[in-house]
Amino acid sequence: MFEPFEYEFFVRGIVATVMAGALCGLIGVYIVLRRMSYIGHGLSHAVFGGAVVSYIMSFNFYVGASIWGFMSALLINATTRRRPFIGADAAIGIITTASFALGIALISRYRSFTRNFDAALFGNILGVTNDDLFAIGAVTAMAFILLIAFYRKLLFTTFDPEAARVYGVSTEWIDTLFSLILAATIVVCMQVLGVTLIAAAIVIPPVTARLLTHSFSYVLVLSTLIGAISGLAGMYLSYYVDVSSGASIVLFAAALFAIAMLYSTVRERIDVARGAARRRLAVAHEDAGIFD
Repeated sequence: MFEPFEYEFFVRGIVATVMAGALCGLIGVYIVLRRMSYIGHGLSHAVFGGAVVSYIMSFNFYVGASIWGFMSALLINATTRRRPFIGADAAIGIITTASFALGIALISRYRSFTRNFDAALFGNILGVTNDDLFAIGAVTAMAFILLIAFYRKLLFTTFDPEAARVYGVSTEWIDTLFSLILAATIVVCMQVLGVTLIAAAIVIPPVTARLLTHSFSYVLVLSTLIGAISGLAGMYLSYYVDVSSGASIVLFAAALFAIAMLYSTVRERIDVARGAARRRLAVAHEDAGIFD
């Protein structure tokens, strides 16, 4: 049972997936509530372009890709604010796919990023280094600290941005801060999940948590826990079933979603049945002349 933990690379992978899963689960709550689930998918593709550029220019990957992702997120926000008729989904689609296409074009031109292409797209958790762990840990700590420090402003901006502006909240600054956190999250999670699976890791945990509770604070906690558990269990199972760890993590999270969906459906039907029973009982009491 504990055989996988005898390998140092597996232990590093477990630590990385737990932190990355918790981070994606936490950030995902705000993404889902803002109805911007597509941005996780899109921004991961934009960061891919930044990763290729950083590699070709021999620039630090984390710094270069983070700046690229941050600028992409700012450009999306600016385009949406200045041209409201261009929906957020359209702005995300245009900017992020253009960045991804740039990455593909550079790969086909220079042929120097080819061997890292699969790792960037699908993740390479077994290749996680101590530097990668430090980067993931630093971004996770930063995200938790900032989201706690600006909890009320983020909450206000997420649910009612127009009212937040009226009450003096600088929604543009809050959006900029969140864009920075999101870009950093996607960059450090690329090594764990790859470009193609990051969006699922961001979206599935908060949606699952939302099925279990209506409290925002509980959704935050549950989503973070679901993300961490999915990372741990998915990585562990991938060792025995011999599949990609990123895919295993997402499939485990999807299984939790299916269970939560089933539970939510059963609970709703039970509540409906109880409500109908109480109404019938009330009618029976009234008919008997003992209704109070």
